[in-house]
Amino acid sequence: MVVELVAAELERVHERIAGRFVRSEPRARVREYVSGLVAGLERKNGWTIAEQAGEVSPDGMQRLLRRADWDIAGVRDDVRDYVIEHLGDREGVLIVDETGFLKKGTRSAGVQRQYSGTAGRTENCQIGTFLAYASSAGHALIDRELYLPTSWTDDRDRCRAAGVPDEVDFATKPAQAQAMLARAFEAGVPFSWVTADEAYGQAHYLRDWLEAQDAAYVLATKRNDTLTTLSSDTSRADELIAGLSEQSWRRLSVGAGAHGPRIYDWARIPLGADWPPGRGRWLLARRSTSNPSEIAYYVAYGPRRSRLLDLAWTAGSRWHVEECFQQAKNEAGLDHYQARSWRAWYAHTTLSLLALAWLAVAKTQATQANSTPENRV
Repeated sequence: MVVELVAAELERVHERIAGRFVRSEPRARVREYVSGLVAGLERKNGWTIAEQAGEVSPDGMQRLLRRADWDIAGVRDDVRDYVIEHLGDREGVLIVDETGFLKKGTRSAGVQRQYSGTAGRTENCQIGTFLAYASSAGHALIDRELYLPTSWTDDRDRCRAAGVPDEVDFATKPAQAQAMLARAFEAGVPFSWVTADEAYGQAHYLRDWLEAQDAAYVLATKRNDTLTTLSSDTSRADELIAGLSEQSWRRLSVGAGAHGPRIYDWARIPLGADWPPGRGRWLLARRSTSNPSEIAYYVAYGPRRSRLLDLAWTAGSRWHVEECFQQAKNEAGLDHYQARSWRAWYAHTTLSLLALAWLAVAKTQATQANSTPENRV
């Protein structure tokens, strides 16, 4: 029954995006490409996916990514709308993060030696910035941007050789996050909070922009971030937290992790003297239960009635994007591509996001089907 549900859902997904393709050939081939991305192949690239589809060469699959006439941005929007239709919830969380794609050579768009959190060190790689959506029904990636370092944007000939449009300028990862969030807001994606790690929380312009949109957030920040207190004084985040009494901390679980419940001690301090009506700002801290000197810091903005548990739970929900990356790479071929050009990266990544969304929705449907009275033992 599960296999039938998954297959039927693929047909519905394919029908959903069919209008984004001008010609019938790429319209049919994209179904085989997405199906190949979730197949049990050791590597998922043009050759292996073509063989899986019964084709004698990878030319058709490569043409789909490089040159075929289809609306990649439109499919991106279809992926987002599809995820929200099935997983959307007003209590949902939007999560920004990045992941690396190890590459050889110097010609792939955006590649250079740069720090990759995926590898945990500086490597020759591409970096993609992603937006994930998580709710009680499931989680999936809904948007993506390829990061171009200044070594690329300052060399327009190099950009043109990789197919990067002339109008694409340098954008920081927080600026890319803002662009993706703006698309989600404009599309009416239901959510209660935005969260991200300190690479984004340190960007004050992103925090200001989110507040201007009245979008609640819990963003990680560094211990030396200078913050304004209720008395209008300024202090470092770690200094403010160091002044708390032991009674200020509460032990809370923020969901299940790979090794059981994620339990930490949490505390918060109100920030700023100019709270908007009905809103508040806080410095949030997470302390390890086994090593009290290990503290993570967050800045938060949201409804004034927000509980410490609400802020802690939102901070903890950031781990869903790591699950998305793991699932996208292991099950939907996100990092298996051999594409070098700007357009091919966006085409492959968008179809990988579509494959991941299909799996997430099919899993939710299978769970719901198994929970119906007639399927209970």
